[in-house]
Amino acid sequence: MELDILLIKGLIIFAVFGITLLIATYSTYAERKVAAFIQDRVGPNRAGPFGLAQPLADAVKLFFKEEFVPANANKFLFIAGPSLAMLTACMSSAVIPFGGTLLIGGEYIHLQAIEVNIGILYVFGIVALGVYGIMIGGWASNNKFSLLGAIRAASQNISYELAMGMSIIALLLVTGTLSMRDIAAQQGQELFGVSGLNWNIFYQPVGFLIFIICAFAETNRVPFDLPECETELVGGYHTEYSSMGMGLYLFAEYVNIFVASAVMATLYFGGYNFPFMHQLGLPHNVVTILGTVVLFGKIFFFIFFFMWVRWTLPRFRYDQLMNLGWKILIPLSILNVIVTGGAILLKAELF
Repeated sequence: MELDILLIKGLIIFAVFGITLLIATYSTYAERKVAAFIQDRVGPNRAGPFGLAQPLADAVKLFFKEEFVPANANKFLFIAGPSLAMLTACMSSAVIPFGGTLLIGGEYIHLQAIEVNIGILYVFGIVALGVYGIMIGGWASNNKFSLLGAIRAASQNISYELAMGMSIIALLLVTGTLSMRDIAAQQGQELFGVSGLNWNIFYQPVGFLIFIICAFAETNRVPFDLPECETELVGGYHTEYSSMGMGLYLFAEYVNIFVASAVMATLYFGGYNFPFMHQLGLPHNVVTILGTVVLFGKIFFFIFFFMWVRWTLPRFRYDQLMNLGWKILIPLSILNVIVTGGAILLKAELF
């Protein structure tokens, strides 16, 4: 039985990894389709039915392009940069609970690759390492534009990680745990008599607003894509990259978008919980599968939101970006922590 459970756990780990890569792959297709819709164009429609083979065509193109390394670049670090960016992006989805439990052979199997009681800290730690991939690639290119893009990425990530961390502290005051599994499970309780609706967004709306703004900055998406600002830096930190070096950087960005969407859905929007989930009278496994489908629906909405914002808003100037991070979001996040702590103390005194 122990071997069977270990085998099932291994399958879950491979499934999470595979789904992460698949969704990131087709996010490139979705991005182009969303951009086309917003700009009144058709988008990819030649490679396969409805253009569905476009991501495969892009991958083949990148694989067969020449891998160019600048003459005075540090070759080892030049290759290590995009590799590290991709590695950290793929590692961060390990602790996200993609569902409740499945009852198989009398054993409850959690639909989560790895459970650690410091799940949020794990995600933050891995995401913080991701900037090293950009820094290393930008510096190793021996190109002033690449270096400027790398410096921008580092300063931007440091600035917005502070506000993001403070928004999570306020959430931890409410939940009392760092475990992603426990946070998701807590949101399955009743609210106003409706099971599965005790979502943290109702308790931390300001914290969520800060978190999603910082998520845009952490993933280097418009309006926070200053590290790869083509009007100022040619191509930013990946100016000198071609072939799969370029491909890994672009792919890591979409993996990060998927992970950020999954984390937001889990922390603030109930994760795999949905209204009336325990009041429908459905079998346990059916509820679990429905919860997983609902979670992916929430994730896809956030991915669409990332794309919607990209093709709607212009990018900030760099001074505006820094002012927003240091003068608005960090003070607001500190105030949110103080108000949340005060509310919890007041509740304890009254009740």
